[in-house]
Amino acid sequence: MNVSHPSVHPVEVAPLPPADGRVVVPPRVRMKVIQGMPGTIGGLSLRFFQFAYAVVSLAVMASTNDFPSVTAFCYLVAVVALQSLWSLSLAIVDIHALLVGRTLQNYRVVSLFSIGDGVTSTLTFAAACASAGITVLIGNDLGLCSQNHCKQFETATAMAFLSWFTALPSFLLNFWSLSSR
Repeated sequence: MNVSHPSVHPVEVAPLPPADGRVVVPPRVRMKVIQGMPGTIGGLSLRFFQFAYAVVSLAVMASTNDFPSVTAFCYLVAVVALQSLWSLSLAIVDIHALLVGRTLQNYRVVSLFSIGDGVTSTLTFAAACASAGITVLIGNDLGLCSQNHCKQFETATAMAFLSWFTALPSFLLNFWSLSSR
């Protein structure tokens, strides 16, 4: 008869508390460092691409002379400027952490990164969606591409979406790191 038997693994007995009544605090278990988190090469590459896409979006939108006439495009310019500054400053922090050899797993640092990434990624997504709506309105619905810079508007909007797409993993990894403590 071929019957499977359960595997029995010995379990260590928890140590008894000291006789003098002291409370023993077990050591904290640190989460494994995953590429993409702050202070890693993956995190630095995400910050670099966030910065690059935001700067390209800002430069392309600012190269047109009629973007100030549309509020959504002004909002996009302001948000990608904020995104580029945020990504550049955190890329500098990541470079410093990599050069010094430290991990950025401090609760306050991770919560700051998580909140900042959440705010900037939400603003970038909202600005990209608003600009995409106006671009579709100008190009497809009104048919005014001959009078406007539709290709530049579309390029700037696409770069803003790519900036958001690279900011989202940073936010999710930081938030996950924060919530797993």
